[in-house]
Amino acid sequence: MALQRRRNEPAGGAPGASEMIETVIKLYRCSKVMKGGRRFSSAALVVVGDGKGRVGLGYGKANEIPRAVEKGAKEARRSMFDVPLKRETLPHRSIGKHKSAKVLLIPAAPGTGIIAGPAVRPVLEAAGVKDVLTKVYGATNAKNVAKATVAGLRALRGRREVEALRGVKLA
Repeated sequence: MALQRRRNEPAGGAPGASEMIETVIKLYRCSKVMKGGRRFSSAALVVVGDGKGRVGLGYGKANEIPRAVEKGAKEARRSMFDVPLKRETLPHRSIGKHKSAKVLLIPAAPGTGIIAGPAVRPVLEAAGVKDVLTKVYGATNAKNVAKATVAGLRALRGRREVEALRGVKLA
């Protein structure tokens, strides 16, 4: 289950505050047996977005869970990028790949909702996508699936960007 938190933060150092959605996708706990007992370390996979087309993914490691989440959120904020949206869905189909995980993102009709698994859903919600169909192929671990989802979102191109790349006006 993903932990979600909304924060009021300045957007890019601007004087106005914008609300950011910060979601912990998965927590990892590792233990190491030492002479005096067990030593625990934690890691957190965190996604941050504004719900309006900006999203970032981060992975933080520390001895305590809150510190790992904080580091992951900080990395996610640094890695934020724009996602082109068409109303509340995606402009076209996209396939994102990371290692052996592959995520298929398909635009859906209004009212469909987010049909996605536990690692894909928080990324799409943070990006502001409301209607989408997804399918995961290959590896299903949260880290690789979330990174593949981000790769799929980065591969999206908006209408203006395609027109500029091709040098033509689309009908």
